[in-house]
Amino acid sequence: MTTTDQTIPYQRTALLGFEQPLADFFRSLGAKNRSDATLLAYETDLRQFFAFLAANNVAATRPESVERVDVVEFLADLGSRGVSGVSRARKLAAIREFCRFLVTNETVSRSPADGVETPRRERNVRTYLRPEEYSRMLALAGSNARDYAMLETFLQTGVRVSELCALTLDDVDLDGHVVRVRGKGMVAREIDLERNGLLALKSWLSVRPLAMSNHVFLNKDGQPFSVRGVRKLVEKYRRRAGIARRASCHSLRHTFATYKAERGISAFQLQRWLGHASVATTQIYVHLGRQNARKLMEATSL
Repeated sequence: MTTTDQTIPYQRTALLGFEQPLADFFRSLGAKNRSDATLLAYETDLRQFFAFLAANNVAATRPESVERVDVVEFLADLGSRGVSGVSRARKLAAIREFCRFLVTNETVSRSPADGVETPRRERNVRTYLRPEEYSRMLALAGSNARDYAMLETFLQTGVRVSELCALTLDDVDLDGHVVRVRGKGMVAREIDLERNGLLALKSWLSVRPLAMSNHVFLNKDGQPFSVRGVRKLVEKYRRRAGIARRASCHSLRHTFATYKAERGISAFQLQRWLGHASVATTQIYVHLGRQNARKLMEATSL
């Protein structure tokens, strides 16, 4: 069973000797326009590391006294607690960037993270839904204009859950049939709206209550939907649709990408729609599309 950040016992402790360097580090990240999600992840990961030091190395009270072995033992301890390779790699990335900042500012002469091997990442199985599965989810949501529009937006644009939550009324151009999305690193892109997505958004916006917030999707209190709230909503429809296997908001994004690739959309076009920094990340969907095409050819052999 994989351990989550919430179950790591030294999560919220911090060392006073690291508070000022940490504050300076986050000011530098703010100047680089890093997203709020990145800042929160970095703070969580670094404070876990500092707290581990407090519990395991009484001599490590300031950045100058941290050694390579401390970083290695922190990652090893996380592994023994069942924290995934992906999470450990993310935490190491946060430590590395913090240490680079310290070296640049001459707080330390050498990064203690230098030479630390990145934990192996588990193979990422991309789950996508079959047409009959996502059709059942849509049918169940059909009587709720908001929920239906949220599911259709996932399926017809391939946006990330954080991007869906961040959508504002100004981002949706119904006349131009496009939605403007601010992705990772606040990089903006436009995604064309096809008929189903367009109609679903039109239906929701026609009954969307007036609110102080200009976000497209609002919860029952008239506040913008949180990422957690959207995940719970998707999980609710997955269960009601009788889909036994794991399927998440990201599965809906994978569903969009996989079926577009099956129908011949190029990796470069998918990259633009999905907001991937590298086309190499998108290439997996092209491979999946080709594999599925071969299966279809075999299944319909004359």
